[in-house]
Amino acid sequence: MTKVKNTNKTIETAEEVARKIWLAGLGAYGKSFEEIQTQYEKLNDGTSKFFEELVNKGEKLEADTKDKLKKEQATVEKRVDGLRKDFGLDNSDIDNKINELSKKVDALTVAVSKLSS
Repeated sequence: MTKVKNTNKTIETAEEVARKIWLAGLGAYGKSFEEIQTQYEKLNDGTSKFFEELVNKGEKLEADTKDKLKKEQATVEKRVDGLRKDFGLDNSDIDNKINELSKKVDALTVAVSKLSS
């Protein structure tokens, strides 16, 4: 009977060891899953923060660039206006010149009609 008791005790011990090995495996899986999930959340949070930083930096650069372009555009427009005036292409000058030319054409028309009569 001692052999049977020893055998039963050995079986119980083996079952207990096997169960603990099984539970340790499950525990390792659960721990790994939690660790991965924690790392994923940290990475995701970090990525979101990094993305937001990039967006903010982009918005600032866009605003700075627009300001610089406006200033440059104003400078270019001033230069173009100056060149137009220098070349006599200013809008007010053109209207005056058209009026002068119209008067000259009218005067020539009168002169030609006198010559042909």
